[in-house]
Amino acid sequence: MTADAEPSIRRRILDATHVVLSRSGHRNLQLSEVAAEAKASRPTLYRYFGSKEGLLEAFALYEQDNFDAGIAAAMTGLRGADRLDAALQFIVDYQDSYTARSVVEIEPEHSLAQMRRVLPIMRERIRHVIPADNADIAAAAVVRIAVCHYLVQGGTPDQFLAELRHAAGLDPHRRRAPRTAAS
Repeated sequence: MTADAEPSIRRRILDATHVVLSRSGHRNLQLSEVAAEAKASRPTLYRYFGSKEGLLEAFALYEQDNFDAGIAAAMTGLRGADRLDAALQFIVDYQDSYTARSVVEIEPEHSLAQMRRVLPIMRERIRHVIPADNADIAAAAVVRIAVCHYLVQGGTPDQFLAELRHAAGLDPHRRRAPRTAAS
């Protein structure tokens, strides 16, 4: 196996984990199901992740890396309010397209535990994008609104974006930030 093939197999397994988690949840996750979805053998899965816990830990980091890369790409080349608005738009678009949302209904206790872990990370990342004196408070409000929309799923993406903009100190009805080649 070449060195180039290894990252793609690992990524395929992590992407398959997302699919299986969306159907089954964490508690009912079967490694054989993940291996089949990834079109990989169970020994290959174990070689990369060692155990179900290792796979789930790697998956959480993979999800965070994908989110970080996406939000960074959305903000590339933008400044000030446009940069903040692009970050908020990315959050809305990401959550609107996120297929693992069903895990909230399958395993609400796991979803809440994940939110407790992710809240401080998200708040810190958003705080750096909000150019206001009260960036800490605004970032906390943005993240809590985002989590609420994720857990409860209410309203339209436009309403969600308006709420995030308001919490971050932007005009809730502003036009979408201009897109760059990277977004």
